[in-house]
Amino acid sequence: MDPAFGQAGAVPGGYPGPPLPPAPRRPVRTERDAKGTGVRIGALALLAVAAAQVHQHADPGVLCPLRRLTGVPCPFCGSTTVFMEAGAGHWGAAVTANPLTVVAVFVFLLSPLLAFDAPALWTRTPVRLRWILGGTLLAASWLWQLHRFGFL
Repeated sequence: MDPAFGQAGAVPGGYPGPPLPPAPRRPVRTERDAKGTGVRIGALALLAVAAAQVHQHADPGVLCPLRRLTGVPCPFCGSTTVFMEAGAGHWGAAVTANPLTVVAVFVFLLSPLLAFDAPALWTRTPVRLRWILGGTLLAASWLWQLHRFGFL
């Protein structure tokens, strides 16, 4: 560190060099984050209960276009069922319907409380790794659905 300029990277001749980038700041959990997360979880719970009540009186049948046309479930099959079962208080059935959806919902709902920014972390991940992770998760979810519906 050059005492004349008080900055690292100073070169002889008086030019201080390029400025240093700001130090990364660690996110701090605040009461506002906790309240916002609580509101989101409460709203999601109310929506799940309302959807379960509507579904109980008027079953729309199969919503997945792939499954409706071919009988083969897609990797996202069961995502609607997750919310129906959770709204009815059947957590085991919700996890069984599509574990990937359950994990994704909790990660994104709780990320402010955990000082964990999932979307920012995903965008900072190298593209090749994103494709590998995404493909692996989709393949695992599809295998789960194929097993659940008796194709495997």
